[in-house]
Amino acid sequence: MNKLLEINHLTKNYITNTLEINAIKDLTFDVYEGEIISIVGTSGCGKSSLLSILAGIDFQSSGTFKFLKDKDISIGYMLQSDSLFPWLTIYENAILGLKIKKEDTKENKEYVNNLLDTYNLSEFKDKYPHELSGGMRQRVALIRTLALRPDILLLDEAFSALDYQSRLAVSDDVYKIIKKEGITTIMVTHDIAEAVSISDRVVILSKRPCEIKKILNINLTNKTTPIANRNCQEFSSYYDEIWKELDINV
Repeated sequence: MNKLLEINHLTKNYITNTLEINAIKDLTFDVYEGEIISIVGTSGCGKSSLLSILAGIDFQSSGTFKFLKDKDISIGYMLQSDSLFPWLTIYENAILGLKIKKEDTKENKEYVNNLLDTYNLSEFKDKYPHELSGGMRQRVALIRTLALRPDILLLDEAFSALDYQSRLAVSDDVYKIIKKEGITTIMVTHDIAEAVSISDRVVILSKRPCEIKKILNINLTNKTTPIANRNCQEFSSYYDEIWKELDINV
């Protein structure tokens, strides 16, 4: 695989009126095209800060990150909330990013229609967000993000607002979409099982200021979908290893 992103000695400090908070300390790792990486760590360790920096919403205090592409990199950023506008239809929400960027061409709108059709949302195109379940709204939010054909997708606890069954179903759908579209993905999650079942690699962070404790390559026998992957014989050993590294009870 070709390298897409280099992160070198990335550090983030926040300054308040009374003190300096060290959020991220000296993170270094690479991201390759087409892979899914999960970032796991205890609450408040700096996981979301890392995604905000990569998305250009925040800035690092020191260190660098570099996208290795000849063209400008398109970044899709999806948060825990689906952020659908209640006064727009599902279709209007799905093409909103295209309209804002003035890229709502016939080809791009057809791409959105195909995604809606593939993931069983076509019949709801003229409905409004309040008429859909949480899982369906999250699928719409993902399609809106993918409509701009991002080179890299950042997911910040994107499924955590859903109930357990919906979360499993949506993570399966999202995994299929990501793999079918070949989109490089960095996902922040608190759910160890989700990280193991979806990812090619898992980056385990320490408590704040977060440093990399370990990067695990996830090699599951007969790997298929996130739900099925939980039955793979290696799943529990990866889960246990991540749990021990997190030092949750320390």
